[in-house]
Amino acid sequence: MSDAAISIRLRDQRGSFTLDAAFEAPGRGVTAIFGPSGSGKTTVLRCIAGLHRAAQGHVAIKGDVWQDGASFRPVHQRPIGYVFQEASLFSHLNVRGNLLFGARAATGEPLLGFDEAVALLGLSPLLDRAPLTLSGGERQRVAIGRALLSRPRLLLMDEPLSALDRAAREEILPFLEQLHERLSLPVLYVTHDMAEVERLADQIILMAKGRVIGAGPLAQMQSDPALPLMGARDAAVSLEGEVIACDAAYGLATLAVAGGVFLVPALKAQVGERRRLRILAGDVSLALATPKDSTIVNILPARILDARRSGDHQMTAVLGLGENGAGAHLLARVTRRSWDQLGLAPGLVVHAQVKGAALTPRHDSSS
Repeated sequence: MSDAAISIRLRDQRGSFTLDAAFEAPGRGVTAIFGPSGSGKTTVLRCIAGLHRAAQGHVAIKGDVWQDGASFRPVHQRPIGYVFQEASLFSHLNVRGNLLFGARAATGEPLLGFDEAVALLGLSPLLDRAPLTLSGGERQRVAIGRALLSRPRLLLMDEPLSALDRAAREEILPFLEQLHERLSLPVLYVTHDMAEVERLADQIILMAKGRVIGAGPLAQMQSDPALPLMGARDAAVSLEGEVIACDAAYGLATLAVAGGVFLVPALKAQVGERRRLRILAGDVSLALATPKDSTIVNILPARILDARRSGDHQMTAVLGLGENGAGAHLLARVTRRSWDQLGLAPGLVVHAQVKGAALTPRHDSSS
């Protein structure tokens, strides 16, 4: 393990629930801890924070050991920022006072100054207001600012959007995206909402029944046949690429990914930008010959790498872009009838017809 990584091993018994989870994560970026309710996500976060002491555990952040064997550092000695489902602001302090409370508790090097945090989270108009006068999304933005101003080495976020309605979630997501792009701070982000993962996360830890069943880069986990994400009804892949051309007349951008290029709607794209593309498995069909005279503009050569049944009447295939299949992975969901009639099978070179491809709002709110 690198000193720049997060290393976690936890074993514990709480009533009838057994936690037996181990994973490593990078020392920067957003790592989502994803799974259904009751899978142990919040328990893992509480153990990392020191709010709960696992019977057996190893917690190390960038080479700094917080728990190992009999050694256990209490929560007040762990340089973390913790954002809960509820904002839990101090009601007797206004927004400025809540933010300054985090700054007063700070130790170590600052991530960002007070003015920068206020600007980044759009808090300037709120500084003199009381928490009770704020919307749910506004309260969470203040809670995030307070956590960041405490100068944490690790930010823990426990389903920070789950208590918000759809409008409030859409309000706060752009601020979380800006934090991701601005800060080098590692973030462990607990959620059961795959849409949040696809917008925010670089890495994903998949949990079920107290265990880690998969861990790694998001796109890799999405297209792993051994994991449940590929079989989900709304299965998709998230591809990272670079804008290599723009067509302002048609509001389109050309995005290069490993093994191919995509033409996608993007009104504000700029050449050289890194962007994320989301493609649903249900939006990809397969052809044996090159289609001609089609309204589908993204038709790419690919090789079938693997395939699994999805229910009784569908197949989900893992595709590698390029005739050698060495490029980025796509998923394609087709009927078993089409699969059998075309003689589709792993190893076959096909043409992937992508009916829908869009940049995630994280990178272009206009598309």
